[in-house]
Amino acid sequence: MITLSVFVPFAVFYMGQPLKLDYLWAALCLAGAVFFIFRS
Repeated sequence: MITLSVFVPFAVFYMGQPLKLDYLWAALCLAGAVFFIFRS
């Protein structure tokens, strides 16, 4: 999650990439992975 939160602003502001829904889906997939890893 930390990597995506750093990469998305870098890609949008520095590299000039448009903000796409792919970033949202990637964030949701990573959030799901974090949930399943750290659940008790």
